[in-house]
Amino acid sequence: MIKSMTGFGQCTADDGLVQIASEVKSLNSKFLDLSLRLPKLFSDKEIEVRNLISEKLERGKVSINVEYQRYGEVETKQSYNEALFTAYYAELKKLADRVVAPYEGLFELALASPDVVQSKAKDSADEEEWKKVRECIIASIERCEDFRKAEGKVLEKVLTDCCLEISKQLKAVNELDPKRVERIRERLKGNVVSFFGEEGYDTNRLEQEIIFYIEKLDINEEKVRLQAHLDYFIQVAREAQNNGKKLGFISQEIGREINTIGSKASDAAIQKHVVVMKEELEKIKEQLNNVV
Repeated sequence: MIKSMTGFGQCTADDGLVQIASEVKSLNSKFLDLSLRLPKLFSDKEIEVRNLISEKLERGKVSINVEYQRYGEVETKQSYNEALFTAYYAELKKLADRVVAPYEGLFELALASPDVVQSKAKDSADEEEWKKVRECIIASIERCEDFRKAEGKVLEKVLTDCCLEISKQLKAVNELDPKRVERIRERLKGNVVSFFGEEGYDTNRLEQEIIFYIEKLDINEEKVRLQAHLDYFIQVAREAQNNGKKLGFISQEIGREINTIGSKASDAAIQKHVVVMKEELEKIKEQLNNVV
């Protein structure tokens, strides 16, 4: 089974007390590159969230954004140390009196002094709150994974079609190959005859040299290996586990056989089919950049 590295998943939850929103996006990357934004209330859960993502989304550039908002909060988020504020203000007034300066602005200075304003926000959430957020995060990850699987099916069809097209071109090469060999034989004989004349060479020796030369240009092994690689590629693409890297290695072997056929064939008609095969292989490599 092929999965795309491109995906999107979103989940929102609202129970009348809190509103939770989780959003997951993923793009292609060689490794798992994770960007995580959590509310400060759940900052201690970052490692747990990273583990949840790495279990499902194995590769890709993944970003996750989680928002958490309580309804009907009327309690202030900060408090003021009145005794400390009064002490700061008194000291500032003394200094102003000593230099005969106006009192304007002393209130703001005293309010901004260290430890006067104190935060009342909770440093961490309780387990019940985290449970709700965790469920929402998991749901968004699963939806992103479903998105990847759906796009993976499209990619699998594209990759399979490319392999079938290469196989089709290979069949055309198989049909042309015997004619190529015969043309090479006739060309060599014609060159020898035109140089030495009809009786100026040993026929048996010429046949031996022609056979030796043709063996060097033989592409039967490459054709067999290429078809085997194509069949194996389609087989691996349909397996249950993620095989993006493995498919990349197989595509390299396919490219090696295509190049060898092109270089050894030395035939214009076959080269046309080799060019088409190379074009299809480039499509495969391009699509594999987005396969998990």
